[in-house]
Amino acid sequence: MKQYRVRNGSRFRIEDFDPDDTSLLSGGKKEAEKKALKIKDELDDLQELLYAERKHKLLIVLQGMDTSGKDGTIRHVMTGLNPQGVHVASFKKPTEIELAHDFLWRVHPHVPGSGEISIFNRSHYEDVIVVRVHELVPRQLWRERYRHINELERMLVDHGTVILKFFLHISADEQKKRLRERLEVPEKRWKFAVGDIEERKLWNDYQTAYEDAIRKTATKWAPWYVVPANAKWYRNYIVASVLRDTLKKMKMKYPQPDVSNIVIE
Repeated sequence: MKQYRVRNGSRFRIEDFDPDDTSLLSGGKKEAEKKALKIKDELDDLQELLYAERKHKLLIVLQGMDTSGKDGTIRHVMTGLNPQGVHVASFKKPTEIELAHDFLWRVHPHVPGSGEISIFNRSHYEDVIVVRVHELVPRQLWRERYRHINELERMLVDHGTVILKFFLHISADEQKKRLRERLEVPEKRWKFAVGDIEERKLWNDYQTAYEDAIRKTATKWAPWYVVPANAKWYRNYIVASVLRDTLKKMKMKYPQPDVSNIVIE
């Protein structure tokens, strides 16, 4: 999965990543579905280890344009995980109470505790993306937030949290197709919002904002992965594989309590 990790933030360009890429799976969707079953079982075992050992914490950040598949990724990749150890937080338009505090105030209560996985469906990055595109705060203010974000993530990592950040990368044509599906398919119409059409008009502004955000916050301790997401099955495979590989690297072990003097009668 190294080819999708942003190694040098200062040189990052979205155009260097192909949203149609499916190069790691020559067998296409059928191969992805076959491998997904194995990865699902591995993730189930690894999460149980994480929860039992209670030494590590994992934060997954999902960002992307409208229709890029944040909900779908959670549904398909995390489906085998035990809800007892997983928390999903969705960050929408800030409330009045949240706006009365610093922009990271609403984020911190949702970071994972020991043995837990937290998934951010959108995140603190909205405050350097949406806020920037719509000019909701002065330029100087949102520019300072890159540093604040890096400092927050550094602090979380220093206290045992592993952070994975995924930018689900789709093309403008693919977004157009998915928005049409939301209008035309009754089962998907509930997802459609008129505002999505207005946001689409700002496509180039959003691409620039994402590119800058990733450039400024692609750190060694909190890496970004740019996931080709035009093919949903490939998107799911990449995210699941990175998650599995990351959990494996933790080299977790089940705790072994002292039971030498325990007698069950």
